[in-house]
Amino acid sequence: MPLVTIDGGHRDSTAILVAYRHRLRASELVSLRWDDIDFAAGKLHVRRAKGGTSSVHPIGGRELRALRRLKRETSASTYVFVSERLAPLSVAGYQRMAARAGKAAGFAFLIHSHMLRHSCGYKLANDGQDTRAIQHYLGHKSINSTVRYTALAPDRFKGFWKD
Repeated sequence: MPLVTIDGGHRDSTAILVAYRHRLRASELVSLRWDDIDFAAGKLHVRRAKGGTSSVHPIGGRELRALRRLKRETSASTYVFVSERLAPLSVAGYQRMAARAGKAAGFAFLIHSHMLRHSCGYKLANDGQDTRAIQHYLGHKSINSTVRYTALAPDRFKGFWKD
């Protein structure tokens, strides 16, 4: 298989951005294919693992630009995130990537890829998003899996009463 020059920093930052914004498991991220992305409509088809509910998510401008650049750099691959040999990135490879990013960011504790999943849920809840909408965005079949994020939202009762 041919070697290509991939900007590992760009690939890594794009992988972390996409995993965070769409709450992707490591296995969901590394199996992401270019045909899961509709660049014209700005949509990402999210195929959930472990019995989660698949859905279609909007992709913001920052993500679209990063993904377009990555596609230009890896145009010969079916998969979005690949190694220098154009093989799909492995789950272990992605987990090492997340740990390296955490260390480079100066965290005093080990960062693992699953933390991105949880941080997405907490961010959406803290932004005041509707619990049912969060449930569907995160791919939870049961609302019980979602309420833990909203239970800790500091402003969850804000605006209940208007005086």
